Amino acid sequence: MKVGLYFGSFNPIHVGHLIIAQTLLEQSPLQEIWFVVSPQNPFKKNNSLLHEFDRYEMVRLATFDNFQFRVCDIEFSMPRPSYTIDTLTYLQDRNPEHEFTLVIGEDNLDQFANWKNHQQILEFFSLYVYPRHGGCSSPFLSHPKVTKFDAPLLDISATYIRKLIKENHSVKYLLPDVVADYVRDKKFWR
Repeated sequence: MKVGLYFGSFNPIHVGHLIIAQTLLEQSPLQEIWFVVSPQNPFKKNNSLLHEFDRYEMVRLATFDNFQFRVCDIEFSMPRPSYTIDTLTYLQDRNPEHEFTLVIGEDNLDQFANWKNHQQILEFFSLYVYPRHGGCSSPFLSHPKVTKFDAPLLDISATYIRKLIKENHSVKYLLPDVVADYVRDKKFWR
Protein backbone atom coordinates (compact mmCIF):
# COMPACT_ATOMS: atom_id res chain seq x y z
CA MET A 1 0.00 0.00 0.00
CA LYS A 2 1.18 3.52 -0.79
CA VAL A 3 1.14 5.57 2.41
CA GLY A 4 1.79 9.27 2.90
CA LEU A 5 3.38 10.16 6.22
CA TYR A 6 2.24 13.59 7.36
CA PHE A 7 4.38 14.53 10.37
CA GLY A 8 3.40 17.35 12.69
CA SER A 9 2.95 18.65 16.18
CA PHE A 10 -0.77 19.06 15.44
CA ASN A 11 -1.03 21.56 18.28
CA PRO A 12 -3.94 21.54 17.38
CA ILE A 13 -4.81 19.72 14.17
CA HIS A 14 -6.92 22.06 12.02
CA VAL A 15 -8.92 22.02 8.79
CA GLY A 16 -5.85 23.07 6.79
CA HIS A 17 -4.10 19.81 7.71
CA LEU A 18 -7.17 17.80 6.73
CA ILE A 19 -7.67 19.62 3.43
CA ILE A 20 -4.04 19.03 2.44
CA ALA A 21 -4.28 15.33 3.33
CA GLN A 22 -7.53 14.86 1.40
CA THR A 23 -6.15 16.76 -1.60
CA LEU A 24 -3.13 14.44 -1.62
CA LEU A 25 -5.38 11.38 -1.65
CA GLU A 26 -7.24 12.82 -4.64
CA GLN A 27 -4.18 13.93 -6.63
CA SER A 28 -1.62 11.22 -5.97
CA PRO A 29 -1.35 7.43 -5.95
CA LEU A 30 -1.40 7.44 -2.13
CA GLN A 31 -4.01 5.13 -0.61
CA GLU A 32 -3.71 6.28 3.01
CA ILE A 33 -2.38 9.23 4.96
CA TRP A 34 -0.87 8.55 8.36
CA PHE A 35 -0.77 11.58 10.66
CA VAL A 36 2.45 11.07 12.65
CA VAL A 37 2.15 13.02 15.89
CA SER A 38 5.62 14.29 16.81
CA PRO A 39 6.29 14.67 20.53
CA GLN A 40 9.12 17.13 19.92
CA ASN A 41 10.26 18.73 16.69
CA PRO A 42 14.04 19.34 16.88
CA PHE A 43 13.56 22.72 15.15
CA LYS A 44 10.78 24.05 17.40
CA LYS A 45 10.54 25.14 21.00
CA ASN A 46 7.67 23.51 22.85
CA ASN A 47 6.50 26.44 25.01
CA SER A 48 2.78 25.95 24.27
CA LEU A 49 2.94 22.34 23.19
CA LEU A 50 0.20 20.20 24.69
CA HIS A 51 1.01 16.74 25.98
CA GLU A 52 1.45 14.30 23.09
CA PHE A 53 -1.50 12.16 24.24
CA ASP A 54 -3.84 15.15 23.99
CA ARG A 55 -2.52 16.01 20.52
CA TYR A 56 -2.89 12.36 19.48
CA GLU A 57 -6.49 12.38 20.73
CA MET A 58 -7.29 15.53 18.75
CA VAL A 59 -5.91 13.94 15.57
CA ARG A 60 -7.87 10.76 16.29
CA LEU A 61 -11.07 12.76 16.75
CA ALA A 62 -10.44 14.80 13.59
CA THR A 63 -9.75 11.76 11.39
CA PHE A 64 -12.03 9.02 12.78
CA ASP A 65 -14.61 9.37 10.00
CA ASN A 66 -12.17 8.94 7.09
CA PHE A 67 -11.07 5.33 6.53
CA GLN A 68 -8.03 6.55 4.54
CA PHE A 69 -6.66 8.54 7.47
CA ARG A 70 -4.77 6.97 10.38
CA VAL A 71 -3.15 8.51 13.42
CA CYS A 72 0.31 7.23 14.33
CA ASP A 73 2.06 7.52 17.71
CA ILE A 74 5.26 5.71 16.74
CA GLU A 75 7.49 8.60 17.86
CA PHE A 76 6.12 8.47 21.42
CA SER A 77 8.34 5.46 22.12
CA MET A 78 11.41 6.73 20.24
CA PRO A 79 14.31 8.87 21.53
CA ARG A 80 13.72 12.62 21.62
CA PRO A 81 13.94 14.84 19.81
CA SER A 82 12.41 12.89 16.96
CA TYR A 83 14.31 12.77 13.69
CA THR A 84 12.38 11.98 10.54
CA ILE A 85 14.97 9.59 9.13
CA ASP A 86 14.81 7.45 12.27
CA THR A 87 11.02 7.28 12.17
CA LEU A 88 10.94 6.53 8.43
CA THR A 89 13.48 3.74 8.84
CA TYR A 90 11.64 2.26 11.81
CA LEU A 91 8.27 2.36 10.06
CA GLN A 92 9.69 0.83 6.86
CA ASP A 93 11.38 -1.98 8.80
CA ARG A 94 8.14 -2.78 10.66
CA ASN A 95 5.89 -2.40 7.59
CA PRO A 96 7.81 -3.73 4.57
CA GLU A 97 4.53 -4.23 2.68
CA HIS A 98 4.02 -0.43 2.52
CA GLU A 99 5.66 2.16 0.33
CA PHE A 100 6.06 5.32 2.42
CA THR A 101 6.19 8.89 1.09
CA LEU A 102 6.99 11.89 3.25
CA VAL A 103 4.50 14.80 3.06
CA ILE A 104 5.95 18.24 3.84
CA GLY A 105 5.24 21.91 3.20
CA GLU A 106 7.39 24.08 0.97
CA ASP A 107 8.69 25.93 4.03
CA ASN A 108 10.16 22.65 5.30
CA LEU A 109 11.73 21.92 1.93
CA ASP A 110 13.62 25.22 2.18
CA GLN A 111 15.20 23.86 5.40
CA PHE A 112 15.54 20.28 4.20
CA ALA A 113 19.36 20.42 3.89
CA ASN A 114 19.48 20.95 7.68
CA TRP A 115 17.56 17.73 8.42
CA LYS A 116 19.45 14.80 9.86
CA ASN A 117 20.52 12.46 7.01
CA HIS A 118 18.44 14.28 4.42
CA GLN A 119 20.38 12.54 1.62
CA GLN A 120 19.36 9.16 3.04
CA ILE A 121 15.72 10.26 3.15
CA LEU A 122 15.85 11.10 -0.57
CA GLU A 123 17.70 7.89 -1.36
CA PHE A 124 15.04 5.62 0.12
CA PHE A 125 11.83 7.70 0.18
CA SER A 126 9.89 10.13 -1.98
CA LEU A 127 8.66 13.55 -0.88
CA TYR A 128 5.31 15.15 -1.71
CA VAL A 129 5.48 18.90 -1.18
CA TYR A 130 2.44 21.12 -0.71
CA PRO A 131 2.52 24.90 -1.33
CA ARG A 132 2.95 27.47 1.43
CA HIS A 133 2.81 31.26 1.33
CA GLY A 134 6.08 32.74 0.18
CA GLY A 135 6.79 29.90 -2.20
CA CYS A 136 9.96 27.89 -2.28
CA SER A 137 13.34 28.38 -3.92
CA SER A 138 14.85 25.09 -2.79
CA PRO A 139 17.09 23.24 -5.23
CA PHE A 140 15.39 20.06 -3.94
CA LEU A 141 12.31 20.93 -6.04
CA SER A 142 14.14 19.56 -9.08
CA HIS A 143 15.13 16.32 -7.34
CA PRO A 144 13.55 13.25 -9.04
CA LYS A 145 12.16 11.99 -5.70
CA VAL A 146 10.42 15.32 -4.92
CA THR A 147 6.95 16.04 -6.30
CA LYS A 148 5.15 19.32 -5.73
CA PHE A 149 1.39 19.01 -5.89
CA ASP A 150 -1.33 21.57 -6.26
CA ALA A 151 -3.29 22.19 -3.08
CA PRO A 152 -5.30 25.11 -1.77
CA LEU A 153 -3.05 27.76 -0.29
CA LEU A 154 -4.55 28.13 3.17
CA ASP A 155 -3.07 30.64 5.59
CA ILE A 156 -4.23 28.79 8.71
CA SER A 157 -1.77 28.13 11.48
CA ALA A 158 -2.00 26.40 14.84
CA THR A 159 -0.28 29.47 16.35
CA TYR A 160 -3.09 31.71 15.09
CA ILE A 161 -5.74 29.28 16.39
CA ARG A 162 -4.11 29.12 19.84
CA LYS A 163 -4.07 32.94 19.92
CA LEU A 164 -7.78 33.09 19.08
CA ILE A 165 -8.59 30.59 21.82
CA LYS A 166 -6.48 32.48 24.36
CA GLU A 167 -8.32 35.70 23.46
CA ASN A 168 -11.68 33.89 23.76
CA HIS A 169 -12.54 34.25 20.05
CA SER A 170 -14.36 31.71 17.92
CA VAL A 171 -12.41 29.00 16.08
CA LYS A 172 -15.49 27.81 14.18
CA TYR A 173 -14.56 26.59 10.68
CA LEU A 174 -10.85 26.48 11.64
CA LEU A 175 -11.05 23.33 13.74
CA PRO A 176 -13.26 20.28 13.22
CA ASP A 177 -16.16 20.60 15.68
CA VAL A 178 -15.03 17.52 17.65
CA VAL A 179 -11.58 19.05 18.13
CA ALA A 180 -13.02 22.44 19.12
CA ASP A 181 -15.21 20.67 21.69
CA TYR A 182 -12.22 18.75 23.06
CA VAL A 183 -10.15 21.95 23.35
CA ARG A 184 -13.02 23.76 25.07
CA ASP A 185 -13.75 20.88 27.48
CA LYS A 186 -10.08 20.57 28.46
CA LYS A 187 -9.69 24.38 28.69
CA PHE A 188 -6.54 24.33 26.55
CA TRP A 189 -4.74 27.65 25.88
CA ARG A 190 -7.00 29.57 28.25
